[in-house]
Amino acid sequence: MSQLLSEPSTPSNGTPIQTWARWAGVLYLIIIAIGLFGEAGIRNTLIVPGDSVATAHNILAAEFLWRVGVAGQYLLLLCAVGLTMAWYVLLRPVSRHLALLLVFFALVSLAVESVSALHLQAVLTPLSGAAYLHTADPQQAYAAAYLSVVAHAGAFGLALVFFGVECLIAGYLIRRSGFFPAAVGWLMQLAGLCYLLNSFAMVLFPPLHAMLFPAILVPSFIGESAFCLWLLIKGVDVPAWRQRAAADVSEAS
Repeated sequence: MSQLLSEPSTPSNGTPIQTWARWAGVLYLIIIAIGLFGEAGIRNTLIVPGDSVATAHNILAAEFLWRVGVAGQYLLLLCAVGLTMAWYVLLRPVSRHLALLLVFFALVSLAVESVSALHLQAVLTPLSGAAYLHTADPQQAYAAAYLSVVAHAGAFGLALVFFGVECLIAGYLIRRSGFFPAAVGWLMQLAGLCYLLNSFAMVLFPPLHAMLFPAILVPSFIGESAFCLWLLIKGVDVPAWRQRAAADVSEAS
């Protein structure tokens, strides 16, 4: 107990808190970069909404690029697990219970997003699987591949529901922390709200979703980028974090 009180700026594994902040920023940057590349650079260029034949031809013409996108999604998920741990370590002094709740929402979000990644991989099965090509009509193969594309969109939308709540909790903890700017917390909460609106509009009001997307996700990009850059450039206010961590240890004892 005395060690925790004398060195609250260092988590229990001995890693300085500023190092946790920097690694969180690096992981977040990787996640944002992979997400943008996968969505804007791959899926938006290869998928033709409502046209399974054109979509299949585009994917077959750039099969390796599609596979790179799937592999990138796997890497994104690995980084997101590490980022979740870093968020917990950074925000735990504000509220252990809320930080733990954030982790629960994050893990459910990542589990669902893993399913969406499997759907991306499943797109290639009817298009390039030898056994399938010998037994299925090409139009059926194209339709099956496109159904996997649609399934990915649905699963990813559900993952963003849980991630949206995660951002709301993270934003609240950031605002209350005293060692991160309150403005960043507000931006993260705005990001979470936009994710929730986007996902629920996708299910409840598809025409409204078509009108709002992708503009509704611009605030989400701004909020997440702001937090990412703050972690990379400024990190955490160590004296303020130390003070909150000491108070948390005193309350726990």
